[in-house]
Amino acid sequence: MLMNSALAASEVEQIGRYDIGTQHMDRRSKTDNGMMGYCKSPSTPEPSIEARNCSLDELTPPVALGNMVGRSPAMQEVFSMILKLAPSSAPVLIGGPSGSGKELVAREIHNCSSRRNGPFVAINAAALPESLIESELFGHEKGAFTGATERHAGCFEQAHGGTLFLDELGEMPRSAQPILLRVLETLRVRRLGGRDELSVDVRLLAATSQPAENHLRDDIFYRLSVFQILLPPLRARAEDIPLLAQVMIQSLNQKNGTLVTGIDSEVLDVFKAYEWPGNARELRNVIERATIIAGTGTLRREHLPPAVLGQTFAAGPKDRISMAMLPGERLSKVEEAYIELTLRYVSNNIGKAAALLGISPRTVRNRIAVFKETRGPQTRADIPLRLTELGAGGKQSIAAAKGAGA
Repeated sequence: MLMNSALAASEVEQIGRYDIGTQHMDRRSKTDNGMMGYCKSPSTPEPSIEARNCSLDELTPPVALGNMVGRSPAMQEVFSMILKLAPSSAPVLIGGPSGSGKELVAREIHNCSSRRNGPFVAINAAALPESLIESELFGHEKGAFTGATERHAGCFEQAHGGTLFLDELGEMPRSAQPILLRVLETLRVRRLGGRDELSVDVRLLAATSQPAENHLRDDIFYRLSVFQILLPPLRARAEDIPLLAQVMIQSLNQKNGTLVTGIDSEVLDVFKAYEWPGNARELRNVIERATIIAGTGTLRREHLPPAVLGQTFAAGPKDRISMAMLPGERLSKVEEAYIELTLRYVSNNIGKAAALLGISPRTVRNRIAVFKETRGPQTRADIPLRLTELGAGGKQSIAAAKGAGA
């Protein structure tokens, strides 16, 4: 029998949600400061899920905090830090690889704070063109620039009385960072084209998947790093994978109309052995694929993609892609070929490619732009580095550089 879950797919995309209304799972309690917390009774026995096939009902509820689950020491430390710092208004810098759940941490800090009834505004700094950063953050007046047909409230204004989350702040151009510093110090903003300054009551949370001290100006880094929370990669907390898989399966069953009820122990072994370069986001993608293929019953090895099984890029005639290199090739050419290889593997989905490569989507786009700029006219003989696709009709070579014909 499946658990009666009201999980939403979007809420367990990165770390998972555990808010299930069955009798033995409703462990919700209030802490001394009134915050909602989740806990598992210490007397609850831990089942051995590696040595047998385990149905979803047999997995005991994990230690959880709001929309986050994890009983590993690393996640327990994250939960503890969230509860300690949430009541304050101090800024927090959240670090961790792409797909590890940084926005979920930010949302939980907001939900555990006195600002929980105020707005939570999230913006991806890496997606902001440099020319629009000031307008998006601070707003603009009508007529401030060509195309400004009406007044626009910036993110700081929109988050007044609540929390502003700046994701991938390390990708913001360093030239634009001083504008942000003054607002952090004064909590006053002036719309682009405006005369008056507006006071804002905002708590700022920021996240970066890059080493913050290398990508942020020193003054910005020290201003934001009153508290720091570092999320571990998924491979460093493998004991949490069965719990994450459990809540993701429940959510994906509802999303896709599947009826998966369990996870084979061999699948759990594969999950724990895999490196998960895309972290929990990649785990969810793998489980979504597997649940759709399985449809019902138990997830087994044959439902997993070959890359997770160690058969990298050997899924079938259309997906069998490999990379051949000649010694002495320049590193930039190897990088270009490997990025194109990854893009082909994920059907040119830049977000998925970035997750597999462990870099941000903006970095992938920047590298593609550089490749196009530096790629000159080439002939077939000029390209020793090639991607090879094995199709039903035989081998077909594909040039590593798009400008060359295969």
